[in-house]
Amino acid sequence: MDIDLGSSFLRVTEKAAIAAARTMGRGDRRASDQLAVEAMRTEMDLLEINGTIVIGEGERDKAPLLYTGEKVGLDKDGSLGYPEVDIAVDPLEGTNLCATGANNAIAVLAASNKGGLLRAPDIYMEKIVVGPTARGCIDIDAPVKDNLGRIAKAFDRNIADLTVVVLDRPRHEKLIADIRAAGARIKLIGDGDLSAGLAAAIRGTGVHAVMGIGGAPEGVLTAAALRCLNGEMQGRLVVLEDWHRERLEEVGIADPAHVYTTEELASGKDLVFVATGVTAGDLLAGVRFFGGGLRLSSVVMTLASRSIRYIDTVYMAEDGIYEVMR
Repeated sequence: MDIDLGSSFLRVTEKAAIAAARTMGRGDRRASDQLAVEAMRTEMDLLEINGTIVIGEGERDKAPLLYTGEKVGLDKDGSLGYPEVDIAVDPLEGTNLCATGANNAIAVLAASNKGGLLRAPDIYMEKIVVGPTARGCIDIDAPVKDNLGRIAKAFDRNIADLTVVVLDRPRHEKLIADIRAAGARIKLIGDGDLSAGLAAAIRGTGVHAVMGIGGAPEGVLTAAALRCLNGEMQGRLVVLEDWHRERLEEVGIADPAHVYTTEELASGKDLVFVATGVTAGDLLAGVRFFGGGLRLSSVVMTLASRSIRYIDTVYMAEDGIYEVMR
């Protein structure tokens, strides 16, 4: 896969972010998500790729666009010889965040050479995520206190100095109690564990780890970013209902108890990860509208070139693009 596609995929997440941002605070999460999906799908079909969606929208809801297995790009049948690309998308990560105007909603995608992204079904995944400083220190099967102790040692600080992000869900009652008992601080979030995973992997955010159960598709997207950031993630699929097990069999996953590493979740050698802020966030500013134009904040990561670009883009009435690399 041509790593220059990163700049092309940027336009895809930008279009989704703009569409979603126009609905911010209106309280209609479905409308926000639908507009983001439609905008992303339209722009993706303009790319010079033979693309396949391997993680898409609403698997359980049989979404009409960006569904798992859908072909996208200008070379859907492979006749033009464009690169084969597997793509994982979340046109609006944090639909509730956008609907309520809360922070950290983003439009995101990851792309890889064919076969480079795990085709994770739309079920839950238990996760633990850290950045490069604590890489090699985590064990998803170890007690919370032991993991926090090793993470603290890697940072050369006390457990009391750590901040762990956890989704605010009833299922995390014991996890939250264990983290507090160990002495670490907790940042509870309503949605957006993918954004939290990025924050854990980037120094200066004040986040040292992410723990708990979230979506498996988001786990694959997080892993793609962590490959580029040299962070680490461990994940295990969570089977709660009969249809979960049936779905695993359909996608060829025989051992639901298997602990996936970062490299197993996102194994591609030509990974690209792109995200654009929808609402204001810890890493990316949201879409900002002004008279005659708008301003966007994005990040583009490519594994092959080991590059991470933060991009500030101003669109002047859609008739010009001015980018400032930070």
